[in-house]
Amino acid sequence: MKKAILVLHGPNLNLLGSREPKIYGRLTLAELDRKIKRYGQARGVSVECRQSNHEGELIDALQTASQKGFAAVVFNPGAFTHYSIALRDAVSAISLPVIEVHLSNVHAREEFRRRSVIAPAARGQISGFGLQSYLLGIDAALGALRSRRNSPGARR
Repeated sequence: MKKAILVLHGPNLNLLGSREPKIYGRLTLAELDRKIKRYGQARGVSVECRQSNHEGELIDALQTASQKGFAAVVFNPGAFTHYSIALRDAVSAISLPVIEVHLSNVHAREEFRRRSVIAPAARGQISGFGLQSYLLGIDAALGALRSRRNSPGARR
């Protein structure tokens, strides 16, 4: 069966293209999703993209990802990155590799954005490359899946 990756976008990412374009760019969420899906397809992986402004919906998506046939998750938790222990616990609770991504360089922004409660539970974090952060996230997820196959003890 073909590998599938779930891409989750958190709060306010539905406003891409119009929300602070100097920080997030002019690409809309629909355009971003199309590019991510094409990139995955070129790498032999199916990609499904979902966005929610609701923490519980994101938790549900993480908790059911494996049951729905996903092998990995690329996750931009948006502002939940900085304070959602519930999302952190959901990432920690699942056996799939989760790659945290951000369009902007969160470490070069306001102090409160420099701390991620998600990162310690995720396989890794990629930020600051715009669309490329997601594409690198797809590559990182595929790499994590290859590592997992080759090393049964590999972390997430």
